[in-house]
Amino acid sequence: MDRLHAMQVFAAVARSGGFAAAARQLGMSPPAVTRAIAALEDRIGTRLFSRTTRSVSLTEAGHRYLVDVERLLQELDDAEAAAQGLHASPRGLLTITAPVMFGRLYIAPILLDFLDQHPDVTGRLLLLDRVTNLLEEGMDVALRISHLGDSSMAAIRVGSVRSVICASPDYLKRHAVPQHPGDLAAHRLIVATSSLGIQEWRFGKDDSLAVRINPALVCNSNAAVVQAVESGWGISRLLSYQVGPSIAAGRIRLVLESFERAPLPVHLVHLEGRRASAKVRAFIDFAASRLRSDPVINPR
Repeated sequence: MDRLHAMQVFAAVARSGGFAAAARQLGMSPPAVTRAIAALEDRIGTRLFSRTTRSVSLTEAGHRYLVDVERLLQELDDAEAAAQGLHASPRGLLTITAPVMFGRLYIAPILLDFLDQHPDVTGRLLLLDRVTNLLEEGMDVALRISHLGDSSMAAIRVGSVRSVICASPDYLKRHAVPQHPGDLAAHRLIVATSSLGIQEWRFGKDDSLAVRINPALVCNSNAAVVQAVESGWGISRLLSYQVGPSIAAGRIRLVLESFERAPLPVHLVHLEGRRASAKVRAFIDFAASRLRSDPVINPR
């Protein structure tokens, strides 16, 4: 069995979760699929699946191998489509990654609408509050909220977000509204971060004003922090898109707006070192148009 076919068999077993299911998909017999995986594992020199009488699951090595195999198979599909003159038709697996809350509020709805328009594309959405390596982790497109350094990726700016200080109207009725960042020392602060080491918040377009903070609550879930702010429990600093729906509904108000930091740009990025496939180009165009029309990240 050639190496390409062995990879296709491996990917089918991994996706279907079983040898019999993969055999049905591929039109092979279950023993043939089992022999193909055994031969692949012998050639690689490691186990790719853990097998029991009831289940088949990927080993750690199998998970890493699957990322590379899916990327290689998709690149092969794109190359064949280009040679056949079909490259302008989006199809295949499209993997998108974005920060958890931005992905839930913005990217997931956009991706669903995109898939409705392109039935030959299969979507995979990974919401992660960390920077991913697109090449190593098999991603096609990433949404990044940051200033981008020099890289080999193509970047399309689609808007910007602000770092805002916010509280509920009820909280501000019960406490003095802060007029200066230094006033925050008299308030109960909620910090949205995974780090307990944060000691100050910076203000001003050049970050020149630093205010030491003593948080009453540190939480690594932005959604939970928004909920705590809405409940009137305290004041927090969040990104403007995270509280956009709450502001529009009147559940949260902004304070200290004249002391805000410079906005952070929002980009869609994809690998530049290889020709972008039709599915990537189509999604970038579709998502960029939708995001640029959103009043939260592109206020008029």
